[in-house]
Amino acid sequence: MLLTPITERVFSRELLDVLIRAGLIAVLAVFCFRIFVPFLNLMVWALILAITLYPLQVRLRRALGGKDGLVATLIILIAFGVILVPTYMLGLAVADSIEHAMGIVKSGNFRIPPPADSVASWPVVGQRVYDFWQAASTDITGLAQKFAPQLKGAAVVLLETVTGLGAGLLIFFVALIVAGIFMAHGEKGYRSAVQIASRISGPDNGAQIADLCTATIRAVAQGVVGIAFIQMLLIGIGFVVMGIPGAGLLALAVLLIGIMQLPATLITVPVIVFVIVTEGVSTATIIFSVYVFVAGLADNVLKPLLLGRGVAVPMPVVLIGALGGMVTGGVIGLFIGPVMLAVGYELFWRWVRDQPQVKSVQTQEQP
Repeated sequence: MLLTPITERVFSRELLDVLIRAGLIAVLAVFCFRIFVPFLNLMVWALILAITLYPLQVRLRRALGGKDGLVATLIILIAFGVILVPTYMLGLAVADSIEHAMGIVKSGNFRIPPPADSVASWPVVGQRVYDFWQAASTDITGLAQKFAPQLKGAAVVLLETVTGLGAGLLIFFVALIVAGIFMAHGEKGYRSAVQIASRISGPDNGAQIADLCTATIRAVAQGVVGIAFIQMLLIGIGFVVMGIPGAGLLALAVLLIGIMQLPATLITVPVIVFVIVTEGVSTATIIFSVYVFVAGLADNVLKPLLLGRGVAVPMPVVLIGALGGMVTGGVIGLFIGPVMLAVGYELFWRWVRDQPQVKSVQTQEQP
């Protein structure tokens, strides 16, 4: 069907108006994003914390007469107390570990024992490990000078990691305050989430998608990050009480490998062997070994209780989210990555499964 010149001009004008409006909206969206992006990690942190802690808000609301602001403030103050005390102890342990290591290096009493002859018989790498170990035991200063560039690079990475931990901890505390504000307006926030989801996916799916995102965030936050944090506290307290060298750093390692879904026994078993070898078998070392070993296996009991609630997210998704988040967002991304990737994973598979059912129609043969 051919268009008349007047119709073509009207169509062109309407198309130009649509393109101009779309361009202006795109420019506005870009400016808004650039303004908001410095606070993106903070707001995501706050949203995750608010969704995770909101069930506690609902339980305490009944006991405190429905005062959401008072309940949210109480929860945040308790959370500050629960987190600040272990964090302070962990920080002291890390500082003591670093100071102790620097003291040993400055005193010149640091010695590496020579390797056993059996090391050379190890397959593939035995001779190289033996030579390197022997050189370190005889001339540690010369070996350090030889690998000075590599050591400097490792020191820079370690310093950046510690700085990132401090910045991440500060952002976490600010996000905790913002999460309290979110929880004080929880009902209104849920209605807003349903409206947004309904606008994107239709009114029939809005509430279901909002509930799915909420369940996924709670499941991953409690079952992955929460369990790793509990294990860090349990194992870290044992390390500090026993006086393990580098107890704070080892506790941080437990937290990181716990988020990456690796077993805590990678840290606890070598520490148990070290304690028994250096201090011998006694009542204290036996109690310490049993306690730390059981604490390292606590995730096997806690995961079915916490991660099994709501949705079951495959562990590879959590692992990829942790590693990818750490690469893109540093220490903060290590915590946020698994949660966000799990939400995307669940939404994707819900979209895949939500297909219209094609009904088979039987046709009759015509004579």
